[in-house]
Amino acid sequence: MINRVVLVGRLTRDPELRKTTSGNQVCTFTIAIDNRQKNPDGSKSTSFIPCTAWMSTAETTSKYARKGLLVGVEGRLNQRSYIKADGSKASVIEVICDSVQFLERREETVANEEMDVPPFDDGPAIDEAKNLDSIEITDDDLPF
Repeated sequence: MINRVVLVGRLTRDPELRKTTSGNQVCTFTIAIDNRQKNPDGSKSTSFIPCTAWMSTAETTSKYARKGLLVGVEGRLNQRSYIKADGSKASVIEVICDSVQFLERREETVANEEMDVPPFDDGPAIDEAKNLDSIEITDDDLPF
């Protein structure tokens, strides 16, 4: 059986980090995904998908992700049932995340200082013209 899910959406609220009684870290969050189908009135339809990340993925997600951030999640679907406080049964389908990818650049603002994260760096600039000067190819070497 195959149970793989890949979704891209925006966080609807800040992720919530907790610890289990055994000390494992678990992070829960919800992502909003626009559906292809529109509502009968022509407005966009949105699905809200609950997600759960464990251990180091949970820690990283809770530390760096914030409400509104575009994320990609990869994992598997899980269905679980529980008893509500009023005694009725409830069921939830959620994504158990193997991976959470942050899909937007962090802005170089005060927010980075608050998160204690350096701004996004594209790496050293490359002078492409300099590289072209060092290539020596004759017409006989070209395949076309």
